[in-house]
Amino acid sequence: MTTTSMVKPKFLTRGNELGVVAVGFSGGQTKAGVDAGPAEMIKNGLLTQLHEDLGYDIHHDGKVHTYADVIPSSADPDHRNMKQPRAVSAVTRALCDQVYAQAITGRCVLTLGGDHSIAIGSVAGTAKAIRERLGREMALIWVDAHADINTPEMSDSGNIHGMPVAFLTGLAKDDDESMFGWVKDDMKVSLKKLVYIGLRDVDRAEKVLLREHGVKAFSMHDIDK
Repeated sequence: MTTTSMVKPKFLTRGNELGVVAVGFSGGQTKAGVDAGPAEMIKNGLLTQLHEDLGYDIHHDGKVHTYADVIPSSADPDHRNMKQPRAVSAVTRALCDQVYAQAITGRCVLTLGGDHSIAIGSVAGTAKAIRERLGREMALIWVDAHADINTPEMSDSGNIHGMPVAFLTGLAKDDDESMFGWVKDDMKVSLKKLVYIGLRDVDRAEKVLLREHGVKAFSMHDIDK
């Protein structure tokens, strides 16, 4: 059995520690249910297994965050084709701060969600911490059936769970702080340091973007071979 004692992480000063942030949020898309994911994983022993089987010292505040206190109580109309933009922006910003606070200490951070819009917060917080700790850009390996690189104007659905990579790479941006304007350059990832693994359902416009920017991508067909 592989344990953390056998692994010598090059860039983590606290390689035996695992920060965990649980996010019960589904606002990046329209189907309820994914918000229950973190509680179910914890209830069924995920954190215990990570500690007992892999040897990690777990740093978790014992909460599943819904961020109800930052979600606007007033109407949240569409903006640039995005659904619930203020709510998703506020939640991912709060998550970014939490992930950053863990990552800046030199430990690995695991985010439990939640729909995939939360990736905006988890990646942004990690990227900022890496720049400050190591003085370098973060590389991003995106293991997913979907590219999630739609810009708001490209999206057919307007659901932000299909847009996180666009905001994280600067392909999508907004000057309004309440509409992801808080995602600054030090929180972003270069398209040259992005690679996809496992793609099988990519929108036509996303394929064009990936080709135009020369993004490395390995589909399920590549993996099956």
